[in-house]
Amino acid sequence: MKKRILIVDDEPNIVISLEFLMMREGHEVRVARDGEAGLAAARAHRPDLVVLDVMMPKLDGFAVLEAVRADPAIADTRILLLTAMGGEVERSKGLALGADAYMTKPFSIRELVEKVNELLRTASESAPDAEV
Repeated sequence: MKKRILIVDDEPNIVISLEFLMMREGHEVRVARDGEAGLAAARAHRPDLVVLDVMMPKLDGFAVLEAVRADPAIADTRILLLTAMGGEVERSKGLALGADAYMTKPFSIRELVEKVNELLRTASESAPDAEV
């Protein structure tokens, strides 16, 4: 079943790569290039997974993550933080704020695809049966 993925990143080369990879995996992909647009897209399109950068214009990824978790309509959306901020402090903060996973750039394509598939699988397993 095709899943909806939202990529929120301001780096064009990363967006192009991620969009290609996710579409190759058979997913429907939307893109937002800053935090405000990403939050609006998450609310409007209700993706199954958000691949979210941390360092972005307007709203950073941590603020987007907090806003998603605080919004009951989209709070259960899976979120993968994908960022150049690889320090333990940032990783701990992201996970404490509710990220489902945290990966650093540069990233392994194979590991990213595996992590995305894992998150989508666990999202499907925890979804209510009524939404079939």
